[in-house]
Formats: sequence, C-alpha cells, structure tokens
Amino acid sequence: MSSRGKRIIRGVLIAALLVVCLTFVPKKVSYAQERIPIPRISISIDEAQEPRDVALSLELLFLLTVLTLAPAIIISVTSFTRIAIVFSFIKRALSTQQEPPNQIMMGLAIFLTIFVMAPTIKEVNDVAVRPYFANEINAEQMFLRGMGPIREFMFRQTREKDIALFLRLGDVERPRNQDEVPSYVLVPAFIISELTTAFKIGILLFIPFIVIDLIVASTLMSMGIIFLPPVLISLPFKIMLFILVDGWHLLTYQVVNSFR
Repeated sequence: MSSRGKRIIRGVLIAALLVVCLTFVPKKVSYAQERIPIPRISISIDEAQEPRDVALSLELLFLLTVLTLAPAIIISVTSFTRIAIVFSFIKRALSTQQEPPNQIMMGLAIFLTIFVMAPTIKEVNDVAVRPYFANEINAEQMFLRGMGPIREFMFRQTREKDIALFLRLGDVERPRNQDEVPSYVLVPAFIISELTTAFKIGILLFIPFIVIDLIVASTLMSMGIIFLPPVLISLPFKIMLFILVDGWHLLTYQVVNSFR
C-alpha cells in the first residue's frame, strides 16, 4: 500500500474516533454536584425565648468588649510597660536604633510579660475562670475574683505616693486598707509607678555607655578629628562591652527580678 493510502486510512480512523467521543460525551455537565460545600456563617438577632438566652447574649457582648480592650488591659495592668520601656532604653544607650528590630524586642517583651505574670494568671484561672466554666459562680463573681490577684500584683509594684495622688485628685475618701482602694485609682497609679521604675533602670543603663561616648569624643578632639562623629567610633566599643558582660542575660535577670 502506498504512503498516500496509509494517510487516508489514518485520517478516516481519527475522524471516526472523534465522532464516537462526541457522541458519548454528555451535553451538559452539572458542576454544582461536584463542588465542595463551603460553610456559611451568619449572625442573626431573634427574640429571646427564655432568660438564659438574654444572659448568653450579654456574655457574648461582654466577651467581645474585653477582646477589643485586651491590648489596653495588657499594657495597663501587667509588667509589659516596664519591660518595653527598658528595652527601648537599651537600644538608645547602645545607639543601635534599628537593631534588634522592634518586632523582636516587642515579642521578647510579651513573652517576658507572660513569664512574670504566670503565677498571677494561674491564680486567676484557679479562683475565677475554672469555677465560672464549671457553673459554680456567675460572670460578676468571676470578674471580682479575677481582679483580686491582679490587684495584689499591682499593689506590690505601686508606690503609696502615687496612690495618694489619685486619691487626692479624685476626692476619694482615705481608704482603711487595700480592698477599699478603687481599681480606677489603682490602675493609673500603677502605670505611673511603672514608668518611674523603668526610667530609673534606663538611667542606670545609660551611665556606662555615656562614659564610653565621653572617652571616645575627648580622644577624637585631642587628635584634632572633629568631623568624624564620635558615635561611629564608640558603637563597636559599646557593643563589645555589652557582649563581654553578657548584657542580654544580665538585663533580663535584672528586669524580671525587679518584679519580685
């Protein structure tokens, strides 16, 4: 058979195969049955059928409010403020404005805050959260019990003169004991005390590095080099000093130990 005849037979077979395929393919494919169902989340407001439904709605609203205010609460009533400010001071003292990055410093501050607050968090969980989920106490009792360990922690770190300041500013009657001090007086007093303590630690951190800056600056002046920034020369020496004294270990120890 000639090559031309072979090509004709091959073309006929391919055409027949295409006809068969088009004949048995369904004309309409339903893709709706093959789709993976995706869940739909909806929030609806319906009429309450019993008092428990109203209580659950109020608890959900309270939970959403707490989650919204969580960053402010963490900053206001925990050790985060002092730790974050001290870490900011050490960066300025070393003259390394970009290293370590702020994300790393804030991450370390958050985990150190969790470490410092771990006993308080455990006590709150034991006396307030667990009894509430076990239906032993209501939401109001949970809040009052949970504030007890947190207030105790704040009282240990707050100076009496700061509490007296806000008592005087708020025209609050002189309390006979710590239980009579309102939380709206204790929280700002605690924040001011934390700021004061953090700045005191910051001053102590600056002293050795300022000495290095003064030595480098006076050396450059005596050599007649006045156009070279002293910070450029003192930076390696400050980092070297910080490494030799194991600065991060020592700084972390002192910051955490300041809460005890």
